[in-house]
Amino acid sequence: MIVLVCIMSAFTLIKTDSGYQIGDIATDFSLKNVNTKKVSLADFKTAKGFIVIFTCNHCPYAKAYEDRIIALDKKYQKLGYPVIAINPNNPAIQPDDSFDLMQKRAKEKGYTFPYLFDEGQKIYPQFGATKTPHVYILEKTKAGNVVKYIGAIDDNYSDEKAVKTKYVENAVDALLKWEEVPVKTTKAIGCSIKA
Repeated sequence: MIVLVCIMSAFTLIKTDSGYQIGDIATDFSLKNVNTKKVSLADFKTAKGFIVIFTCNHCPYAKAYEDRIIALDKKYQKLGYPVIAINPNNPAIQPDDSFDLMQKRAKEKGYTFPYLFDEGQKIYPQFGATKTPHVYILEKTKAGNVVKYIGAIDDNYSDEKAVKTKYVENAVDALLKWEEVPVKTTKAIGCSIKA
């Protein structure tokens, strides 16, 4: 029994730490949105790709980036790269990230994008997300949704005016021009996922 628990724990850690790499095909998912309807990537028929952001209500880093996430969606949704926000946290561990409070937060801030609940914490380990926020840019291709960028939104979470490099914007701009993403991976800065 003890050995089995150790093996299970090790497996979970390995799975969480690996996740998708650049060039991998991301599997689709079906998660509950704050409007209670299920959302999957396949629903976005005309999208060219996606800005998938693992984020939450309570984390100060996620809050610091909230307006920038809204701005990303307003800028890129019409260009074919909508934001898909996913809350990976377990509300039993972090009550501020409950579904009810997700609904409240989305309404207060006027989210223009889906804010999905990773119930049972099944999707974030597939991606390999470890922080909130943690970004995965996917490009829609005939083969599937290809991972093109993983990491941070930009290089300064605490002061938007002091940002020098906008990683997500640079990546999506490159993809829209059929160019290589200039920086494919960065270190996500944020709170650890509460699972």
